[in-house]
Amino acid sequence: MTRRVYLQSLGCPKNQVDSEHMLGLAAQAGAEIVLDPAEADVLVVNTCGFIGEAKKESIEAILELAGLKQGSPGKRLIVTGCLVQRYGAELQQSLPEVDGFLGTGDFTRLPELLDGGPVDLSAYRHAAHLLPAAEVPRARSGHFFSAYLKISEGCDHRCSFCIIPQIRGRHESRPFDAVIAEAEALANDGVVELNLIAQDLTAYGRDRGDDSSLSSLLRRLARIDGIQWVRLLYTYPRYVNDELLDTIAGEPKVCRYIDLPLQHISDRVLAAMRRERSGSALRQLVGHMRARVPGVTLRTAFIVGFPGESDDDFAELLAFVRESRFDHVGVFRYSREEGTAAADMAEQVPARLKQRRYHRLMTLQAGVAAELNRARVGGIEPVLVCGQDGNGRWYGRTRGQAPDIDGVLYLSQPESPGAIVPALIRDSTTYDLEGEVIPG
Repeated sequence: MTRRVYLQSLGCPKNQVDSEHMLGLAAQAGAEIVLDPAEADVLVVNTCGFIGEAKKESIEAILELAGLKQGSPGKRLIVTGCLVQRYGAELQQSLPEVDGFLGTGDFTRLPELLDGGPVDLSAYRHAAHLLPAAEVPRARSGHFFSAYLKISEGCDHRCSFCIIPQIRGRHESRPFDAVIAEAEALANDGVVELNLIAQDLTAYGRDRGDDSSLSSLLRRLARIDGIQWVRLLYTYPRYVNDELLDTIAGEPKVCRYIDLPLQHISDRVLAAMRRERSGSALRQLVGHMRARVPGVTLRTAFIVGFPGESDDDFAELLAFVRESRFDHVGVFRYSREEGTAAADMAEQVPARLKQRRYHRLMTLQAGVAAELNRARVGGIEPVLVCGQDGNGRWYGRTRGQAPDIDGVLYLSQPESPGAIVPALIRDSTTYDLEGEVIPG
């Protein structure tokens, strides 16, 4: 009997890649992948357990599919991912309607559970991750011309607010040749844009004891026929060096785009967060990156409402964002996560104050983003055509717009999805651009 499998993937692109491997393995085992959960024999939820909002979303997704299962005898429900790795025993006790649990270190076992095979009910109490071998299949979701490429797993940093090392474990780089082999396979499958992901991209290769590094990897990826854009996401500040910056500046296929989560600028808050650079060092790094990589697009992320964050600390953060003029900024309200050092800190910031600070910082950055976008009107930029959005509008992305997290460029006429075409920017909004393709 052919099993029909529906998988709902939550959380970050790293989780999405894991989900695509699970789908690939299910298909290899003879299952049919379906997009409607009502049609499925097996329902799978790949969960996120990073912060409170993500945990809530994961539980809601599990309960929704559990309700669907209850009304359809014979369906199976399998829950995988970070939430399982973090709360395995609790989930097994509180969700008897779930037929199987798989943590972050054994998600490739999904085919064993599709036909009602034995379920391992042991609790997940330790950190674990899995880097699938090159031969493990992957059924990609999303656009055919763009893919996430995971180059490592885990994290060696010990930020006081973050639970990820306790879920995913220590940093481990994939073998250089395995990354290249997957990238070549993606190119042969029609991918023109690679978005590199990891918990810490800049640490790539440091654990391998060979010559591999993020810089050498970028140079090799840029030599792959068919690949046109390579973008860096999740670059931890500690290991950003001149070799890396010069590679970004010097390789035409490498987008001058760096996602650099800074988290804060106040020395007091940075020290409490256990970050490895001071506010002064971060200011110097941002300036150095812009000098070394002319025209670089910078995305960053900040946490507001961290324990002990004072009005002065927040005012310093506002001033830094105002003066730095980042292209893209993500703002997160601090989430008190059990098991982290910050959860036990005194001076927890009230929720209402966190919300007010969140809105102030977002409003400030919206003004900066609108100004930066207005300055691009009249320019010509290459655009990767993505297709039509839910409203039927044609759109694409520039080199400075990463998928799903940044704005887009709306096009005045249809073009072939996956093509990279020159576009004249005619107008702008706070986060998006509008333009028309220049005929070839």
